[in-house]
Amino acid sequence: MRLAILDLVSVSSGQDVADALEASMQAAELADRLGYERLWFAEHHNTVAVAASSTALLIGQAAARTRRITVGSGGIMLPNHAPLNVAEDFGTLARMFPGRIELGLGRAPGTDQLTASALARSSAEPREFMRNIGHLHEWFASGSVGGISVGVAAGTKVPMWMLGSSTAGATMAGMLGLPYSFASHFAPDMLHVAIETYREHFDPTAPTAQIDEPYVQIGVNVLAHETPGEAERLFTSTQRMFLALRRSGGRLPLQPPAPLEEANQLELDMLDHALSVRAVGTPDVVAARLKEIQVSTGADELITVTYAHDPGDRLRSLELVAGAVLGA
Repeated sequence: MRLAILDLVSVSSGQDVADALEASMQAAELADRLGYERLWFAEHHNTVAVAASSTALLIGQAAARTRRITVGSGGIMLPNHAPLNVAEDFGTLARMFPGRIELGLGRAPGTDQLTASALARSSAEPREFMRNIGHLHEWFASGSVGGISVGVAAGTKVPMWMLGSSTAGATMAGMLGLPYSFASHFAPDMLHVAIETYREHFDPTAPTAQIDEPYVQIGVNVLAHETPGEAERLFTSTQRMFLALRRSGGRLPLQPPAPLEEANQLELDMLDHALSVRAVGTPDVVAARLKEIQVSTGADELITVTYAHDPGDRLRSLELVAGAVLGA
């Protein structure tokens, strides 16, 4: 089983943002030693719950503090950026860390509409979005598109991924011939149909194609602890974060674990559904659940998402999962 890590750089209550960033880098160093396949940082804005807004900077710092693991974006929300700047940033990263940088791309803004308007630099319209990916492909190959040269990117051939949570993204990923990552860790509804759609539309002859066969990665909420029942207790911090996101747009940092006594039944049902793709429990339970998810979806790779109010609990979970699944 191939395991990856998605990091949003969560900020816990009472924790300084600088400390949250350092905890993220310590997790990167540990993941590198444990044998995880890749580490991605997800772009989010206008929230105190996470500090993953400057994705390329995080990638560069994590790559500098690790030796083996592939580091990338999960993803860069392309409508928030000028594609030329993305080519420059990731071309530079690829020069500094050859063979270890990759670029996951999404269409969602990763924030609310007001903030998205302030960030907007390119179109999320499917045809224009795909055209911009084509430009990125050319910049990473020849370094030139339409008379604009990006020498730092030329020849780097930065691997690109398509991210999504719907059949629209799956269709585009297939048509572009790119590997596809589905955000089932928070949007599980279309998981199986999106994977099927991607495979049906996969075109290895597309000008942007980087792989010969479909490759699917899916997101899974993961938290492991040796003590029975403790992982479930710690996971309430994740549930409370999602509840705060629905109630107030994410205006609270990650809260300590506690029973969800403030939630009504409708909210509890929402949480159970949104976070249904999860593996939480003792290491053997987590390993069995991850295998079950992989078999039921046919995914080539699982990307794990782990929140914990105490960064030490997250580090321990990464160790336990690697031991149970990767034999680390």
